[in-house]
Formats: sequence, structure tokens, C-alpha cells
Amino acid sequence: MSGHNKWSKIKHVKGAADAKKGALFTKLGNLITAAAREAGGDPETNFALRLAVDRAKKANLPKENITRAIKRGTGGLAGEQIEEVIYEGFGPQGVALIVEVLTDNKNRAVSSLRKIFSEYGGSLGEQNSVRWMFKQKGVVRITRDKLKNLEEIELIAIDLGAEDIKVEAEGLVIFSSLENLEKIKKGLEKKGFEIDQAGIEWLPQDPLKVDDKLAVKIEEIFKKLEENPDVNDYYSNLE
Repeated sequence: MSGHNKWSKIKHVKGAADAKKGALFTKLGNLITAAAREAGGDPETNFALRLAVDRAKKANLPKENITRAIKRGTGGLAGEQIEEVIYEGFGPQGVALIVEVLTDNKNRAVSSLRKIFSEYGGSLGEQNSVRWMFKQKGVVRITRDKLKNLEEIELIAIDLGAEDIKVEAEGLVIFSSLENLEKIKKGLEKKGFEIDQAGIEWLPQDPLKVDDKLAVKIEEIFKKLEENPDVNDYYSNLE
């Protein structure tokens, strides 16, 4: 079990059931809006927006929704302000959790998170209560079905500045500094490789091993966070 399984998240985005698409589309729209507000509405010059739009397209978010979310972020459309907040806390047996929130109602968001944490024997913590256990890295993921020439991809990624590369059961994971993420993504795409996911992730510096019983309980928390429309992403220090 990993900090959380990004591969399963990729599958979820690609094949979300109709009943879950509403929450997913809300998350993606908020992500695009926040990125556009931060650095403008042109994906060619705003890398964070490019990542958000790529993610939205893979989830089949309609083009008009993407356009509307960008306009909302740049002030072209009226709407509630989207706030970006990072919450930290502890799950059962002290498992560390980081939750990234994009919301138009901060009180609603924090209330729902407190409920989720307390339901499973955890609690929200103060700022920097667990963040020191993690390090932000650029991460690129390519599923195994697209790895027709693994050695070539690895060599190109290293030349582009990759810090580490891991071959997992589901595919290839490329780790980089935050500064080199854009260079690696664009460089691989220029060489014709299709990337399933690229972004900035919180990686645990000292991953924690847990027994199966606790792992199942943490997976239940992940499911609740996944279903919450205010939660953009979430991470734990599980191995």
C-alpha cells in the first residue's frame, strides 16, 4: 500500500461512474479555476493550468466546462471565490495525512473533514503538524500499456533531469524537483510518449508500514475523501 494509490486514482478518473462524475467534475472545475486565477488563463504559459486541463480532459470534462472554469478564474464570470487550503491531521494509530482542498465554502469543507477524521479515530491537526514528514516532488506516471520502450523512456527522463525512476506493477513513475517537472513532461511528450498523470505530490520521507487491518481502515478514509467534492487530493505517510 502506498501513500495513496495514484494508479487506482488514474483509473477512477478515466472510468468514473455517472453517479460520481458530478463530484469529480466539481473538483476538476475548481482546480482549473484556481490555476487560472493564480497565473492567468493561457495553458501555454501557465503550467499549473495545463496540468489541470490535461487532467480534466482525461476525465472527459466537457470543453464548455473547462472554458467556463478558466473564465471564472480570470474574472470573466461571476461566482464564489475558490479557496485553496491544505489541512493536516492524523488517522488511526497516528497515520499522517495531508488533504488538499479547493472550496467555495471553507467552513463546510473543514466541518466535513473533521467528521471524516473523527469517524475513523483520527483528528485534524495544526499547521505543520505532519507536513514536516513529507517532501513535495514532481511526479510523472505512465501506465504499463504505454511502456513499449522502457529503457528509452528512462534514458530520456534522466537526460531531462529526473531524480529517480521506479518501475511498479502498474507502470513507470518518474520523480523530479518541482522546477524540472514541466521540462520532463514536455520533453517526453515531444518524443511521442503519452503521459497518464503529471503533477506535484506530497511524498512521505519515512514511509510507515502497517498491518492489513489498519490498511483497510485507511482505505476507507481515502474513499470518503475521494467522494468529498471539496477535496482535490490527499496523501498519507503509508508505504
